[in-house]
Amino acid sequence: MTDSPSHEQAKRPVSAALAGPYGHPFHPMLVTVPIGAWVGSLVFDIASHLVGDPGFLARGAMWLIALGVIGALAAALVGFLDLFAIPPGTRAFRIGLVHMTLNLLVTAAYTANLLWRHADYRPDAGVAGGMLALNAVSLAALGVSGHLGGKLAYRYGVRVADEITQAEGFVPTHRPPRSTS
Repeated sequence: MTDSPSHEQAKRPVSAALAGPYGHPFHPMLVTVPIGAWVGSLVFDIASHLVGDPGFLARGAMWLIALGVIGALAAALVGFLDLFAIPPGTRAFRIGLVHMTLNLLVTAAYTANLLWRHADYRPDAGVAGGMLALNAVSLAALGVSGHLGGKLAYRYGVRVADEITQAEGFVPTHRPPRSTS
C-alpha cells in the first residue's frame, strides 16, 4: 500500500525539534506522566478509605493530581503540533479534535479537583467522596480519549513511520546457518 499525500503529511512533524523526529513523536512519551500520576491518585484516593491514618494518602493524591496537570500541559503542547500535521477535513483530523477536547476537559476537571482539595484540605482526613468520584469519572474520560489517541496512531498511522521504514525492523540481523550437505 502506498500512502496518499495527506496520509504522508500526517506522519511528518510540523516541527521535529518541538514535536519529535519522524517516526518518534514526543506526545506518546509525555502522556505517560499524567496517565500514571492520575491512576496513582485514584489508587491513593481509594486507599485513603482503607487505612487508619488517611492524611498522607490524601496529600499524596493531591500531589499526584498536580503532577498530572503539569504533565498534561506539556503533552498538550506537542499534541497540538501533531494535530496540525493532520490534514483538516479528514476522519483522522475529526478524531484528533475529539481526542484533544476530551483531554482538555479531563485536564480542567483535574485542575478543579486539585483546587477543591486544596481549599478543603484536612491533614487528618481521607479524600471526600465527591473528590474521589470526580477523579474516577475524569480517569474514565481519559480512557476514552486514550482509545481515540490509539486509533489515531495504530489505525490511521498519525506520526507513525511508513510501512517501508517499519519493514527495516524485520530484516534478519544475521545470516541463517549453512547446510553441511
